[in-house]
Amino acid sequence: MVFDNEAGSSSQALRAPPPPREDTPLIGSHKSLSSQGKTFANVFIAIVGAGVLGLPYTFKRTGWALSLLTMLGVAALTHHCMMLLVYTRRRLESIDGFSKIASFGDLGFTVCGSFGRLLVDILIILAQAGFCVGYLIFIGNTMANLLTSPTTSMKTTMTLLSSKILGLNPKSFYIWGCFPFQLGLNSIPTLTHLAPLSILADVVDLGAMGVVMIEEVIVLLSNRPVVRAFSGFSEFLYGLGVIVYSFEGIGMCLPLESEMKDKNKFGKVLAFSMAFISIMYGSFGALGYFAYGEETQDMITANLGAGLISILIKVGLCVNLFFTLPIMMNPVYEIIERRFWGGSYCLWLRWLSVLVVTLVALLVPNFADFLSLVGSGVCCALGFVLPSLFHFLVFKNDTSRTALWSDVTIFVLGIGLGVSGTWYALQEMFAVKV
Repeated sequence: MVFDNEAGSSSQALRAPPPPREDTPLIGSHKSLSSQGKTFANVFIAIVGAGVLGLPYTFKRTGWALSLLTMLGVAALTHHCMMLLVYTRRRLESIDGFSKIASFGDLGFTVCGSFGRLLVDILIILAQAGFCVGYLIFIGNTMANLLTSPTTSMKTTMTLLSSKILGLNPKSFYIWGCFPFQLGLNSIPTLTHLAPLSILADVVDLGAMGVVMIEEVIVLLSNRPVVRAFSGFSEFLYGLGVIVYSFEGIGMCLPLESEMKDKNKFGKVLAFSMAFISIMYGSFGALGYFAYGEETQDMITANLGAGLISILIKVGLCVNLFFTLPIMMNPVYEIIERRFWGGSYCLWLRWLSVLVVTLVALLVPNFADFLSLVGSGVCCALGFVLPSLFHFLVFKNDTSRTALWSDVTIFVLGIGLGVSGTWYALQEMFAVKV
C-alpha cells in the first residue's frame, strides 16, 4: 500500500471549483450536500442507461427465471462492492498522512501506487468507450430498421443491413453520418452545457420504457408465446455480461458518498436504489420476453410496430443517446489528457478517440452481444475484482477471516466469470459475423 500525501492529479485541491469530470454528480450543489432524494436520483442516473434495452433479449437467451436470479445476485454484489470502496476510503482517510480520496482512481493510487491508478484508468477508458460504442450500434441499427424498412420490424438486424446506401450498408451509413457532428460535440471542453442533456436522456428513457411496457402488455394479452425459465451455463455467462453492464456505475460511488449530507445512510440509500432498479429491470426484461418470446430482438425497440408512437420512441432514444455520447466520453478525455497532454485540453486526442469508437461500432453487428462482451470483459473487473482487491489489501491485518475470505471469493469469482464470459461473448460475436 502506498503511503503518500498526494492522492493523484485528479484530486488535488483547487482554490476555485473544478470543472465537471467523470466523478461529478449530475444532480447536486457545490454549496450544500445532497439529501437522500438527490443521492437516489444520482445513483439512478449513474446506473440506468441504454443497457436496459438489451434485457428482454437477455431473458430470451438465458431464461426468465435464471435472468431474474442473476439480476438479483448482480445487484446485491454490486451494492456490496460499492460499499467496499466506501469502507476502504474511510479507513484510509482516518489514517494520518492521507489526503482526501475523491475518486476510484485516487483510491487505486493510494492502495497500489501508480500501477493501481493505471489499472483503474484503463478499465474506465474501456468501460466508457464501450458504452459509447453501444450507443452508436443502437443508433445505427435503429435508424436502419426505421428508415430502411419501417414496415418489417420483425426482420433480423442482419437482414435489414443487407441493402446499400451510397455503397455502405445502412448501419454504417448512419454511424458515419453521426461522426462529424460527434467531432463537434466532443470538442466542447466542459460538461457544464451538456450535463442537463444526460438528465433529459434518463427522463426520455423512462418514458420510452413505460410506453414499450404498455405495448408489451397489449401484445401479451393477445399473444402467449412459449417461454423458457432456464438455459445452459454458456447462456448464463452471456446473460451475466449484459446484466453486469446494465448495473455498471461504480465510478460514481465515492463522489456520491462524499456529496451526501448524512453519510451514515449512504448504504441504505444505495441498497434502496439497487432494489428499485432491479425491480424496474426485471419487469422490463421479463415483460418484453413474455410478449414476444423467441421473436424478441437484440434491441427491444425493433419489436415495436411501425406506428407514430413507435417511431417517436425510436427517434427519441437515438437523439438522446447521440447527445449523451460526449458526456460518457468525458472520463476518457480526462484520463488521456492527464496522461498524454499534461492535463490540458487536446482536440486531436479527442477526435482520435471518437474515430476509434466509431470504427469499433462499425465492426460489431449485434447490440446485445457487445453489451455482454463489455460487461464480462471490463465491468466484472471494474465492479467486482478491484473493489475486493483494494479492500483486502487495506484490511488484511485488522479484520476477520470471514471478511477476508469474502474478498478473496469475490476476487476469484469476478476473474473467473469475467474470463469465461468474455470468451463466450467473443464466440457469439464471431458466430454472428460468419
